[in-house]
Amino acid sequence: MIRALHLGKHYGKIIAVHDLSFEVRPGEILGFLGPNGAGKSTTLRILSGFHPPTSGQASIAGLDLLQDSLAARRHLGYLPEQFAAPPEMRTGEYLRYRACLKGLPRRQARQRVAEVAEPLGLMDRLRQPFSALSQGFRQRVGLADALLADPPALLLDEPFRGLDPIQRREFRQRLRDLADEGRAILFSSHVLPEVEAVADRVLVLHRGQTLAEGSCAELLARAQAQTPFRLRWLGDSNLKADLAVAFPQLQVEQADDQSLTFRWHGPKTPADFFSWLALRPEEIMEYRRLDPDLEDLFQTLVEEAEA
Repeated sequence: MIRALHLGKHYGKIIAVHDLSFEVRPGEILGFLGPNGAGKSTTLRILSGFHPPTSGQASIAGLDLLQDSLAARRHLGYLPEQFAAPPEMRTGEYLRYRACLKGLPRRQARQRVAEVAEPLGLMDRLRQPFSALSQGFRQRVGLADALLADPPALLLDEPFRGLDPIQRREFRQRLRDLADEGRAILFSSHVLPEVEAVADRVLVLHRGQTLAEGSCAELLARAQAQTPFRLRWLGDSNLKADLAVAFPQLQVEQADDQSLTFRWHGPKTPADFFSWLALRPEEIMEYRRLDPDLEDLFQTLVEEAEA
């Protein structure tokens, strides 16, 4: 439904997107994860038809965004990162105006506005001017705008921006409902918990390139291999100093008098480590792998990419 093939975007010598390929299928939510400047918004602007790519191809519902731009965009709803509407216009008035711009007859536009506003909790805000709405309700208006033409594909740039925890939960559920209706949804975020909570698949971007791609479960399994270990013991000792000599490949991240957080590197194995610990006088209170999350993987991937 949403497809990018070897997509690239250059601004002079600045490479915003480089050789990016992915696909979002109907009923699927793909999360773009990356820091500010990773190329997320640029990619979404290319897919929305606002910017042409420097190289590669992009299509919506099988329609090429360069060769059949207008037809492709009829299948697409787009929520920009900073959605805005004329501040003096009433919300319902604005949405009806937008529906008419998208080709809906006037009578049908009024009905369609009600259809998209009701599940988003906007019905009692339709008579309010846009300037009177909170950030959370402005985001809802932006999503309602994107849904007016009932598009099968949605592009959402930082859709959770400015939402409080309750609004975020409601917004996530609405995205899930839209995907269950068969829509292909691509959204960007630099907030890891949001991506984990709603995305079926995740694409990790850094400097316009893909660092990792897969389901949350697959990426968490990969993160587990990068997750540090925790060691705690009782008694004053030279364990930390002796450990540094016996296992120089351990990468210590945190340490105090009776605990260590570290990662494994190098040829020696955990079995060697346990054999060494068994000969020590300290009483070991804890040894475990810390619970992995996407943040661990993301940090490791970025560090590797910049090394």
